[in-house]
Amino acid sequence: MNDWQAIAAAISDATGQGFDPDTPSAVGGGCINEAYSLGDGAQRYFVKLNGSDRYAMFEAEAAGLSEIAGTGTIRAPRPLCTGTTGGRSYIVMEHIEFGGHAANGTAEAGRRLAAMHLSSRADFGWDRDNTIGSTPQPNCPEPDWVTFWGRHRLGFQLDLAVRKGYGRQLRDAGERLLAALPALIDHAPAPSLLHGDLWGGNMGFDNSGLPVIFDPAVYYGDREADVAMTELFGGFGGDFYAVYNEAWALDPGYRTRKDLYNLYHILNHLNLFGTGYLGQAQGMMRRLLAQVR
Repeated sequence: MNDWQAIAAAISDATGQGFDPDTPSAVGGGCINEAYSLGDGAQRYFVKLNGSDRYAMFEAEAAGLSEIAGTGTIRAPRPLCTGTTGGRSYIVMEHIEFGGHAANGTAEAGRRLAAMHLSSRADFGWDRDNTIGSTPQPNCPEPDWVTFWGRHRLGFQLDLAVRKGYGRQLRDAGERLLAALPALIDHAPAPSLLHGDLWGGNMGFDNSGLPVIFDPAVYYGDREADVAMTELFGGFGGDFYAVYNEAWALDPGYRTRKDLYNLYHILNHLNLFGTGYLGQAQGMMRRLLAQVR
């Protein structure tokens, strides 16, 4: 039995229906995994493949997609099954046809994201660790947001940067920034369900024009962290923010905290892709520290 036969058998087991797929079609756009469309003329699924050591990543992705879909607020691909075969790990999920974009699609994304952010729980974090890109993302629950962000987000990335050789450039500012977090995070956010990696490439529109989010790095945190990342690389448009704020207005302090939350992703890019992000990280840290002098 080859890998695709094993995956087809897993799909059959999960659905209770026979599945004899045609040749898989490669799908572009990913930089971490191989992606394919797999169908038999009646059923079609989206499949991602990686090494067997990435199985936990796919399990966490499936759990995150289920967490989002379970809110009934914004569409996310429903996971079907995960597994390993022939030294590869895989995740199979609902296949969604993209390409529609209704006139109010971006505004609808803002409304639905605000509704998703209303989903809450007692602690910050999540029930399992996952990944941000290919970097481990610890989600150990904490009752306090400052503690969670300092220990499991900025602190984790700064420690990783030191191990990768950036300590001389980042250690002093990083230590001062961590000490300043109570002053910078001067509000009391509720734990909101976050996508966690919400840049423009992780949102699309289905054929009916409704928004779809995918490739999550789910946890419960300050909703501003999700909104901040939508601004990091652009692409969401003014209607998105206008409708989000109509549904649940952001606190005025968000404009300062936006840099604090996006610093996490810039540090992650530094740790993944190298020194091209060092200057940006240093500049963000200087601006943040200037707020507390």
